[in-house]
Amino acid sequence: MTCASCGTVNEDGRKFCKECGGPLSLSCPSCGAPNTPDSKFCGECASPLAAAPPGQHAPSGPAAAERRLVSVPFADLVGFTTASEGRDAEDTRELLTRHFHTARTIIER
Repeated sequence: MTCASCGTVNEDGRKFCKECGGPLSLSCPSCGAPNTPDSKFCGECASPLAAAPPGQHAPSGPAAAERRLVSVPFADLVGFTTASEGRDAEDTRELLTRHFHTARTIIER
């Protein structure tokens, strides 16, 4: 089978190109049947196949999980309920808007 991305001839039965790693078949999202990457419609059920943009490979299975380290800030607005009960809704919204703006500025620094 010839790779549609790089033109390398691959052995039958391979799922990915031995040269560029591109998928040699595109699974149908409806029935799961394998199709060549240049196919617009599934050869089994005629469902449209979403082609990857040029230079990108179409996914051939579930997306791989990626682990990232993140920081999640937490802030408790002490006394917020008591302070907001006696205020007008627009005043409370303004108070929160100022708080979030200040917090965002500090975090971005």
